[in-house]
Amino acid sequence: MTVAKPASRPNVPHFSSGPCAKRPGWTPQLLKDAVLGRSHRAKAGKAKLKLAIETTREVLEVPADYKIGIVPASDTGAVEMALWSLLGARPVTTIAWESFGDGWVSDIVKELKLKDVTRLHAGYGEIPDLSKADPKSDIVFTWNGTTSGVRVPNADWIAADREGLTICDATSAAFAQPLDWAKLDVVTFSWQKALGGEAAHGMLVLSPRAVARLESYTPAWPLPKIFRMTKGGKLNQGIFEGETINTPSMLCVEDYLDALNWGKSVGGLKGLMARADANTKVLVDWKAKTPWIDFLAKDPAIRSNTSVCMKVTDPAVTSLSADAQSDFAKKLVAAVEKEGAGYDFAHYRDAPAGLRIWCGATVEAKDVALLTQWIDWAFAETKATLAKAA
Repeated sequence: MTVAKPASRPNVPHFSSGPCAKRPGWTPQLLKDAVLGRSHRAKAGKAKLKLAIETTREVLEVPADYKIGIVPASDTGAVEMALWSLLGARPVTTIAWESFGDGWVSDIVKELKLKDVTRLHAGYGEIPDLSKADPKSDIVFTWNGTTSGVRVPNADWIAADREGLTICDATSAAFAQPLDWAKLDVVTFSWQKALGGEAAHGMLVLSPRAVARLESYTPAWPLPKIFRMTKGGKLNQGIFEGETINTPSMLCVEDYLDALNWGKSVGGLKGLMARADANTKVLVDWKAKTPWIDFLAKDPAIRSNTSVCMKVTDPAVTSLSADAQSDFAKKLVAAVEKEGAGYDFAHYRDAPAGLRIWCGATVEAKDVALLTQWIDWAFAETKATLAKAA
C-alpha cells in the first residue's frame, strides 16, 4: 500500500522527550533581560533565582511549607542529592518499570550498598503492584516512566500515615500530571522537560518531613559538596531561597522564567495539563484508525500524557527479530526526520522498538496531527523497502 507524501509539515517539528520543544512563540530575544556578566550572588542575580523558585511554587501549586531549591546536574542531580542525603535511615522500597527507575535502583543497591531493599519491578508497558509498597520504608519511584510511557495512576497507594519518606522522580510528570503533594516528601524535576527549558538545572522540592529527616539523620557515607543540604545539623535555607550550591546559568534561569510565565498565560497548571491531554488525544484518535500501531501501555489509566510510547503491531514487523524491529523503527523515524517533519521520536535505546512522541504542553496538537500523517507515509515507505529486501 502506498501513502501520498503529506503536503504540510508541523510548524515546530520537535518531539524529543528531553530536551523538549520550546514553548510556542519562543525566540532568543525573549531572554534579553537575563542577568549576564554578573555574579549570581549579586542582588539582581539572587532576585531572579528567588523569583524562579516563587513562580515554580505558584504554577506547580506547591504547598507553602514545602522547600524548593535549584540544584546542579538536572533531574539526575536532584534525585542523587535526595538518595545520598536521605536514605539509610530505614528500609527502602524501590519501584521501577523502565530505564530511569532501574537506574535509581542500581544506585541504591550497588553504590550506596543498602541491604534492606525491597524491589517492586515490572516490564515495559506495565506497572508493579503498588499496594505492596511498605509504608514503614522509604519509597523511591518515578511518577512517569519516561522511556516506557507508563505513569502511576494516582497516589492513593501511598499511606497518609506512612513512617518512611516518598522520594519521587517527577521530571516528565511535573506541569503535565497532577502531583498529590500530601503524599510526596521529595519531588524532583528538570527545566528541560515539560516546560521546554534548558538543560543542566534540577529542581528539588522537600516536604517538612523530608527536612526533619535531613536535620535528624547523618548518612554513614561522605557527601560531596554539591549534595550537602545542611549546615551544623540544620537545613541550609539559602539553597531554597536562590543561593544555589554552584554557579547556575543566568541565561537558563531567564529562559525558565519565560517558560513559567507562559505557563501562567495558558491557564497555569490546569491549562498545561489540558494541553498535554489534548496532544495525547490526537495519538489516541490516530491509533483508533491505524491498524499497525498501538500504545506500549495497554491500560489508559497508567498511560503517560507526555512521553507517549507506541509500538508497531504489523505482522510483517513483529515477525522480525528484536534488533530488526528496532532497525525498522529507526528507519521510519529517519525518513520523517529527513523531510524535516519530526525529530527525535524514536524509542529509547533500552526500550522495546517503536516510537516515543513527546506530548507535553509546549507541543501544539495540530503539529502532533501533522506528525501522524508523516508517520503513516514513512511506515508505508519503510515497509515497502522491507518487502523488497525479503
